[in-house]
Amino acid sequence: MAHFNNKIVVITGGSDGIGKALVAQFLTLGAKVATCARTSTKLNHLVDELKHPQLMVFTADVSKQQECEAFIKAVVAQWGTVDILINNAGISMRALVSEVSVNTLKNVMDINFWGTVYCTMAALPFIQQNKGVVVGVSSIAGYRGLPGRSGYSASKFALNGWLESLKTELYGSGTHVMWVCPGFTSSNIRNAALNKNGDQQGESPMDEGVMMSSEECASHIIKAIEQRKRTLVLTFTGKRTVFMNKYFPAWADKLVHHFFFKEGKLVK
Repeated sequence: MAHFNNKIVVITGGSDGIGKALVAQFLTLGAKVATCARTSTKLNHLVDELKHPQLMVFTADVSKQQECEAFIKAVVAQWGTVDILINNAGISMRALVSEVSVNTLKNVMDINFWGTVYCTMAALPFIQQNKGVVVGVSSIAGYRGLPGRSGYSASKFALNGWLESLKTELYGSGTHVMWVCPGFTSSNIRNAALNKNGDQQGESPMDEGVMMSSEECASHIIKAIEQRKRTLVLTFTGKRTVFMNKYFPAWADKLVHHFFFKEGKLVK
């Protein structure tokens, strides 16, 4: 518990899923936690549920630079600094490239990639002063392009590359940069995923019951932050996918296609 006691931990997208689990667990570990989300109602529910004096919430859309900067400014005004930033806010999509609108792709990129850039650049001076940690919650889709998730994969590839560049620039400085890649995790991200028209699909095409829980995923992420791991890839399926794509890419093409398609139709 001592490792995170009184640390200022900033988590984007903390009202649902992995983000919410991270908020709850960091508070238990003695951290001061600030989180943001686009929906104030969900943040109010979070405050009512956790009832913790060291929780700060802020309504912000991470796709908007000014709102990201306002969020970080509010955290610093309340607690003086930032020790750990976890860029967790994200959105998925499910639509074929031949059908999806460009605006849908742009929306996914604005949240998943640019949201990370905006928050990180606003918080980085404070994190560097404290030799703290920047985390990006990426995805297996950041290592392997997934059918029906072209914009999501693109945003996560971009996220991984940007954070790797930042990590290399800060090499030897004491400031740590890492990205974590959950496999399929039970959360709201697939229900909120955008369809070809940019609307929420409203239901998950996957079997959520067999997936890693958000709470377990959050525990792995926190442990990786404490150990300052370079990257974290979760679940057997996730690790196998990254391995196969690296060493047997043509075979991975076939297996991934078989997983997502049935009789020529995208089913997952």
